[in-house]
Amino acid sequence: MGVVLPVRHQAPLPTTLIRAETPRAEAIELDVLIVGGGPAGLACAIQLARSAPDLGVGVLEKAGSLGEHSLSGAVINPIALRALFPDKPDSEFPFRQRVEGEAVYFMTAAGSLRIPTPPTMKNHGNYTVSLCELVRWLGEQAEALGVNIFPGFPAESLLVDGQRVIGVRTVAGGLDRDRNPTDVFQEPTDLTAKVVVLAEGTRGPLAQAWRDWQQVGSDNPQIFALGVKEVWEIPQPLDRVIHTLGWPLPRDAFGGSWCYPMGPNQVSIGLVVGLDYHDAGLDVHESLQRMKLHPLFRGLLQGGTLLEWGAKTIPEGGYYAIPHRLSGDGVMMIGDTAGLVDVPSLKGIHYAMESGMLAATAIVAALQQHGGGGGAHLAAYDQAVRQSRIVGDMHVTRNMRLAFKDGFVGGVVKAGLMTISRGAFPGGRIAMAADAEAPRETHADTPFVPDNVLTFSKVDAVFKSGNATRDTIPSHLVVGRDITGDVADFYAHLCPAGVYERQGDTLRVNPPNCVDCKATDVLGPRWTPREGGSGPRYRLM
Repeated sequence: MGVVLPVRHQAPLPTTLIRAETPRAEAIELDVLIVGGGPAGLACAIQLARSAPDLGVGVLEKAGSLGEHSLSGAVINPIALRALFPDKPDSEFPFRQRVEGEAVYFMTAAGSLRIPTPPTMKNHGNYTVSLCELVRWLGEQAEALGVNIFPGFPAESLLVDGQRVIGVRTVAGGLDRDRNPTDVFQEPTDLTAKVVVLAEGTRGPLAQAWRDWQQVGSDNPQIFALGVKEVWEIPQPLDRVIHTLGWPLPRDAFGGSWCYPMGPNQVSIGLVVGLDYHDAGLDVHESLQRMKLHPLFRGLLQGGTLLEWGAKTIPEGGYYAIPHRLSGDGVMMIGDTAGLVDVPSLKGIHYAMESGMLAATAIVAALQQHGGGGGAHLAAYDQAVRQSRIVGDMHVTRNMRLAFKDGFVGGVVKAGLMTISRGAFPGGRIAMAADAEAPRETHADTPFVPDNVLTFSKVDAVFKSGNATRDTIPSHLVVGRDITGDVADFYAHLCPAGVYERQGDTLRVNPPNCVDCKATDVLGPRWTPREGGSGPRYRLM
């Protein structure tokens, strides 16, 4: 048995993410540029267009079409949609169905025990939703208001002038493996703006680079989970949302599963695991495959069809991992980029949208009253978020996820006391290390053999993601130093999409397989933006 310490093998952030360069003469000029076309970015754009129709607002999205990179196992609190569209009834929103029943189970390898639903996890009156569908719908509302949406344009770097962010440069397209132009080569595009809003989702490289450049820390480092999800067509409808704890995860790993009804003949099923786990051989994709064979789920899925598969990381650090600053000269961070997810309630979408709306309000005031996006003027956004329901809710649950760092049983007891005391117990911050600083123990494992009926390989899963990446694309994954056979094994288990393989004592990387979950950006090779339209093409997630 050996030990892998991920941080020893991580590459630094590429220095090219921050460019102190004059924008090109043909740069597109906007008032506000939003990087990321998810719920946070689109809510921000809609609020801007409504509040100040004369502003030039643009949204950059790396996927070829809106929603294709959006994934969540989502039960949504509709409060933010109601606030953004006060004249629309719930029936006009792209919901799948209202939650009328719910159940939580503690699972063992052979059985399950239904337990009382924790107060933070109650969802009665919320709605199940496909995040892809929600994002596409929000995009339609934004475009109807005059927002410029640019799908297929990933942002490669921030353009800066002194300490001020003035725009972004997009990724070049049509390069071969050696980064030489092909006959479909596309030059990068520069876009400038008075305010750049970073809505990149989890582990956004531009936000990471800006925080590193400006030395913006947090009380605790952000920690993450990896979620692997499938959408199934099933013979019989599911009448409730299901959450589980326990098996197939080891006792020293934090996480759980869900199964949500998505209308009369579809379910969303998935497994989420905190990336501070200790077993180097833990494989979230394979764990989900094994879980589907459990009696609790086998009968539900039997006779059904796998429609789609995907994976994504989730910020789990909570209140103490929120950056000390969410804005600076010419720049803001919203949604998952800012870590605005409340893990105990399994909610982040409505917080992301609310943060986008708060950002829009601050931007309009700064531009109308001061003519620009100086850091002092955008700081009103920070204050608004700190005083909002977002941070209020996250403060109540501030230590609940952190309570599980020393194991499942102790975590359950501590989380219960925190629920009763509304966060007052234990009276201070539980300190956490970054996920990459947690050592992993290596050992021999038993290969998983899928049956291709209920369980599937990573290769088959990636096919079900609709992955549309060119085979000849240059690698967007920056591998670090001293990659031994054990480290290569760890990456192979970590990645749900089969991007990494151990060959002898070396690492083989298959960049076209990547579905942009960014798990290895947390624990291994860095993820950097790649050619527009690459990656998954989710439709049902």
